[in-house]
Amino acid sequence: MTDSATAALDADVSPIANERTDAAWAAVVSLMLGAFSQVTAEFLPASLLTPIATDLGVSVGAAGQVVTATSLVGIIAGLATAIVTRAMDRRVVLWSLTVLLIVSNLLSATASNLPILLLARVLLGISLSGFWAMATATAMRLVPAEALPRAISLIFSGVSIATVSAAPIGAYLGDLWGWRNVFLLAAVVGAVVLVFQILTLPRLPPLTSPDVRTLFVLMRRPSVRLVMIAIAVSISGHFAGFTYVRHFLEQVPKLPVTAISLVLLAYGVGGFFGNFAGGVLVARSAKLAIVTGSAAIAVLALVLFVFGASGLVAGIAVGLWGFAFGVLPVGFQTWMVRVASDEAESAGGLLVSAFQVAITVGAVVGGILVDGFGPFGAVGYLAAATLAGALLVLLSRSGGEVPA
Repeated sequence: MTDSATAALDADVSPIANERTDAAWAAVVSLMLGAFSQVTAEFLPASLLTPIATDLGVSVGAAGQVVTATSLVGIIAGLATAIVTRAMDRRVVLWSLTVLLIVSNLLSATASNLPILLLARVLLGISLSGFWAMATATAMRLVPAEALPRAISLIFSGVSIATVSAAPIGAYLGDLWGWRNVFLLAAVVGAVVLVFQILTLPRLPPLTSPDVRTLFVLMRRPSVRLVMIAIAVSISGHFAGFTYVRHFLEQVPKLPVTAISLVLLAYGVGGFFGNFAGGVLVARSAKLAIVTGSAAIAVLALVLFVFGASGLVAGIAVGLWGFAFGVLPVGFQTWMVRVASDEAESAGGLLVSAFQVAITVGAVVGGILVDGFGPFGAVGYLAAATLAGALLVLLSRSGGEVPA
């Protein structure tokens, strides 16, 4: 993409509010640790579902609804956080969300039945989505504008670390200590993060007083709607494919479980480095990062579709897929705060809710396609949706500007 095209694509940008001239990197690290602790708690049930179901005397399918509870509550919590807390110092809001995370993990560890565990995961949904609604808006008040892409990529490195470590470590420690003690350990991690946040986050009085009308005002902006549509398309495609990637690896290249674990580890490691690559691309253009990441996933999905019967090709493609996807959250977060920096917290809530809806839709669509067309069904949708998302952004008009 040429420099003129990049400039045109990034033309619809709001001014950065309350811009700093110095960088509070310790506070940014506290947000990275917050991301790690939140995503770790989110991913733990996937590795502990069988012992949870056995201990609580319910089916695995019923126990799996703890994941659904977190996601569905998150759709509303992402939108509501900035509005409900509009009069509070933002560091107090972040501290409170971390306390809620700790309470959720403690309640999970001591749950005597499924309803209590579901309640615990509802609390996590509020904490998780509230955190993501606030994280980027907070980061833009902690660093100068030119350092924001680096700050966002640092925050998302916490997600990648959790993605790589939470499931395998959770499964191992669950077998060693029991699933309840794993949640207790997650609560301890949350407490450590809380202490670090208390020590490093500066006072951050609210800059705006958003209400429900603010969400509708933002949605009337063409640039904000474009972000939301791009998320709906690309992210739903990604999760349609990734939700059923193990099924694909089992059925097409017919990899054993040990090899699948290594492939998924490669995906997580790829995502870790992809976050930092996203920071580099976003420094030039947030939309460039999204076009690059989405198009790369589409190409890799086509590789899986055509050459996926080879275990080596499938493993490499999935690892590179992780790298390409790592670019997208950094790109979407940065793009959203650039086009709505005057209401960054409400915009962050819209973005979080869009992600949660896209994840839910992707998983449902992927399941329908897998049932109807086998393991290639979800991969086909992955290719089509991410390619459509890349073209949508590449060819879009932004703020009346036409890409050159």
